[in-house]
Amino acid sequence: MAKRLITVNDILAGHVSLDVACLDRIYLNGYLPTVQVPGQVVQFLQHRGFPIPSPAVVEKMGTGFRDAVKTFAEVNHIPVVRFGKNDRKLSVMQPHLDRQAATGRAGVAAIGVAQEFQRVFTAATGAVRAEGGAPHFSWGKADRRVTAYYFYLWDEDFGPGFIKICAYFPYPIKIWLNGHHWTQRQAAQAGIGVTPLAAGSNSFAGTTDPAGLQAICDRLGPSTITVFAERWWARLPLPLTPADRKAGYWWDLSMRQVEVSRTLVFDRPANGRLFFDALVTDNLDVGRPDQIELIFGRRVLPSTTGVFATRVVTRGVDVTVNAFYRHSRVKQYFKLRHEVARCEWTRRQEGRLMSVA
Repeated sequence: MAKRLITVNDILAGHVSLDVACLDRIYLNGYLPTVQVPGQVVQFLQHRGFPIPSPAVVEKMGTGFRDAVKTFAEVNHIPVVRFGKNDRKLSVMQPHLDRQAATGRAGVAAIGVAQEFQRVFTAATGAVRAEGGAPHFSWGKADRRVTAYYFYLWDEDFGPGFIKICAYFPYPIKIWLNGHHWTQRQAAQAGIGVTPLAAGSNSFAGTTDPAGLQAICDRLGPSTITVFAERWWARLPLPLTPADRKAGYWWDLSMRQVEVSRTLVFDRPANGRLFFDALVTDNLDVGRPDQIELIFGRRVLPSTTGVFATRVVTRGVDVTVNAFYRHSRVKQYFKLRHEVARCEWTRRQEGRLMSVA
């Protein structure tokens, strides 16, 4: 009698108590689409009432923003933390976030200050054309080490997050959120019981309503993130003003790094182990070009650039599989006594991939 090969679907059938897909970490760029070339810098400064596009004017605007942050921290009694070179920022800020969460109110938990390289506009001074003539300036973008403010906050919808604002023109920003935290809070409001993997964990081990939980996950999108951004832009000190926004100078948001996770919770650890063993075997083929097309929907030609690689990492008896393709990574691993298998799909890409503004 012929024997049939056991497939991944056979292992999954009837042995998964929870299967949920959700946005996990969300890391966004904020940039000024109307200030991307030198001529637009001149136009912005003219809008601000400065006919001469002097770098001294830009420095004055940056000083005003730094003073506003200092006043905001003092008036609201917000701790200001200067990050060290090797500090893990979230670890430094976690006690402040915990303290803010314990109040039950949304607010800025602490402000982190760091010196970081950012892509900003810099000016070069040209020679005076004639005696008594005015100098002229040319603008261009360059990487410079400037001050960046990390506003670590506790939000009523998303829980912990931060907004980073560069203190130099054109004031690029970053926004970091967590989709699992948002989903947990929305589920609680809807009366859906959710069991996290562990205290403070950002993933799920169980729920009283799997379909309802997945429906909440599916609701998280650009409009929800836009509401978050607008809420905190109204509360934080900003280098741009309402008059700037009315004139068309405001931030658009785009993806920098977005993780999409799929969590499978098994009824028994042994079934989880069988599933993951089969998953490891299947994923070892990801390094072969003829298999890449099946995952990424793109033919691989001799001229195709990028790295095709699979890495299996073993820590004790735990196995993590990482598959890489250009700016993307698929990570698959176990949590919580091997009962939970999790897959994360991460896309790292600069540019306007998903506008949420």
